[in-house]
Amino acid sequence: VSCEELTPVNNEEFSLEGSSVTLSYNYSKEADVNDHFFWYRQYPGKPPEFIMYISGSNITKKADSLKSEKRFFTELYDKKRGVKLQISSAAVTDSALYYCA
Repeated sequence: VSCEELTPVNNEEFSLEGSSVTLSYNYSKEADVNDHFFWYRQYPGKPPEFIMYISGSNITKKADSLKSEKRFFTELYDKKRGVKLQISSAAVTDSALYYCA
């Protein structure tokens, strides 16, 4: 059993309402078909909630609550050594703690 490491590029990101914000993590190796990345959002005083998923082969899936939401996008980058979540048209309600695991 081996454990790979995900490290946030920045600990905090800020955005003006209506603009885009990108959250990025570096991965300790090149992602392959066996790797899976799950994005979670956590509001203060609430448990983390699943929002999106991407596999090492670039297959994505959104939480049922976000299926019609076009503002959230995830992808692998840097030769599959990074994963990012982009939120376009950021709203005050997007203010939360985001995790990639």
